[in-house]
Amino acid sequence: MALADPILSRRPENRVWKKFRTHKSAMLGGFLVTFFVLIALLAPILPVPDPAATDWGAVRKPPTAAHPFGTDEIGRDVLSRMIWGAQASLLAGVVSVGIAVLLGVPLGIVAGYFGGWIDAIISRCTEALLAAPFLILAIALAAFLGPSLTNAMIAIGLSATPVFIRLTRGQVLSVRAEDYVTSARAIGLPTSKILSRYIFPNVLPPVLVQATLTIATAIIAEASLSFLGLGQQPPAPSWGSMLNTAKNFLNQAPWMAMWPGVAIFLVVLGFNLLGDGLRDALDPREH
Repeated sequence: MALADPILSRRPENRVWKKFRTHKSAMLGGFLVTFFVLIALLAPILPVPDPAATDWGAVRKPPTAAHPFGTDEIGRDVLSRMIWGAQASLLAGVVSVGIAVLLGVPLGIVAGYFGGWIDAIISRCTEALLAAPFLILAIALAAFLGPSLTNAMIAIGLSATPVFIRLTRGQVLSVRAEDYVTSARAIGLPTSKILSRYIFPNVLPPVLVQATLTIATAIIAEASLSFLGLGQQPPAPSWGSMLNTAKNFLNQAPWMAMWPGVAIFLVVLGFNLLGDGLRDALDPREH
């Protein structure tokens, strides 16, 4: 019976996981993200009041046993609205980044691999979009499409697409110059197989890291659009719209602004720490 080589049997994904789990801040980020994802998924079965239910006898009440996070300006339970608002924020972050990845990665691969006039057109359009600040572009698109959570996700996704085009194009240009890609072309391997077997797997790790970090940016953007009335519409809960209402009662009911602000800070911190950990774990130079 032959003995397996301990070096050859050490799979890359095992090394990635080992590197990731020794990254303490990344594990903290993973815990925060997992916590908020579970809160959002379990919102329908958690024992909290209806987030839209009003109680005119408990308007702007401070935290109590009945309302641990207090109540808002029309007596709605802030904790319940926080939990249900997590769904809107996380959904906006994931869906908008999904849109950006689905649009940006194929365009970046086409521009980087084929070059020529195709690369010139895609690159110039990307540079034109990157000239506008991300949040300003998202606000303009959301205002054009109309106020709703769906339109806000589309606006954020389109605004984030140029970042993924530029990142993917740069990675493809680097991989395309490698000897194994040149050899694959020399032996007549079809372009589709070269892209799927050699180009895309090498592009995926940096795209994954960028997507994780961009989710944090998208969550802030969704909160900003909801704050401006361009995102989730009342009475549906959203952390951004809760902050918009709370700004009028900072002196009388500071808890109305504190809890949404803390939630946005923690979930954004979680995704940023998770992204940093993934970047270190997926870096081939660390292996």
